Amino acid sequence: MSNARYMERGVSAKKEDVHQAIESVDQGIFPSAFCKVVEDYIANDPEYCVAMHADGVGTKAALAYLYYKETGNLSVFDGIAQDAVVMNTDDLLCIGAYQTMLFSSTIARNKHLISGKVIAQIIQGNEKVLQQFSTLGSKIIATGGETADVGDLVRTLVIDATVVTRLPKKEVITNQKVKAGDIIIGLASDGQTSYESKYNSGIGSNGLTSARHDLLQPIYREKYPETFDANTPIELCYTGRYLISDPLEGTPLSIGEAILSPTRTYLPILKEVLEEARDSISALVHCTGGGQTKSMRFGEEIGYIKNQMFKIPSIFRAIQEASNTSWEEMYQVFNMGHRMEIIAFRRKNWKKISSERSTNRILCCE
Repeated sequence: MSNARYMERGVSAKKEDVHQAIESVDQGIFPSAFCKVVEDYIANDPEYCVAMHADGVGTKAALAYLYYKETGNLSVFDGIAQDAVVMNTDDLLCIGAYQTMLFSSTIARNKHLISGKVIAQIIQGNEKVLQQFSTLGSKIIATGGETADVGDLVRTLVIDATVVTRLPKKEVITNQKVKAGDIIIGLASDGQTSYESKYNSGIGSNGLTSARHDLLQPIYREKYPETFDANTPIELCYTGRYLISDPLEGTPLSIGEAILSPTRTYLPILKEVLEEARDSISALVHCTGGGQTKSMRFGEEIGYIKNQMFKIPSIFRAIQEASNTSWEEMYQVFNMGHRMEIIAFRRKNWKKISSERSTNRILCCE
């Protein structure tokens, strides 16, 4: 998959035009922080600040629709609901926020294709995820949302969410302290943690346009033309060799299950790290859009060396083999094995701080 091939599908890993569009927009009170942070206009407390974050599951929703049509399994939308929550909460974790958050869901559907029972499953899925977060140590309160019937605009389904939180300014991880000599501690994206019910491929919610079209067979473009943009060259749509029921080598998952693995939250381990060692953290980076190059946005006049990476998870090897994408581009599009990074001062007891509740592997790059 060349970069031109990726662009022809209507997607971009770097989003240069988006970044240019927001260059002149106010960056908040901590411009280098992972998320925009503003003054506490809610309670007008000068010691506090507010962050509001919006994100969604992207084209993973179209794949969930396809999977549901093929299998009749409504529970696939539970995982999609988790994606929408975690893509917001784990970005906010990067500024050190986790204790209390307000959550709102935004769903846009083509009513001709997406039934009320699908919407109900997504909403119930949201509730399940928020309950799980409560057991993990973060109180997230559902405040309602919007479900819009916009079949003239949406081919199948769009699932987005907004999360808002408030925290003391002194607790914000600003990402300003990154310096030469810091270590990078990566948290694995694949495998199974103690708080997950099944094995996770590690794919998260980025690069799904590539994953879907490069892995799945052309039969799906014939059966489900509503799952891709009619303006995309047909030879770029569903060009792979797999059915969704085919096994993914090296995992207990089918290809469909692997691509739809719910986005893992890093709340349990980061909660412990923040409570025990917040002052030692230079930055927290969620390796989503931009993959392993995301960290390059933070720090001045420094370079990043990642020389002890995890073994590449099976899902990313399958995508690379199917698409013949360069490894350089793979690392720009996908997380490739770890989706969260702690950039920190050197200290002898980092391993001791790692959470016993989580089986997340920890990567130290020096």
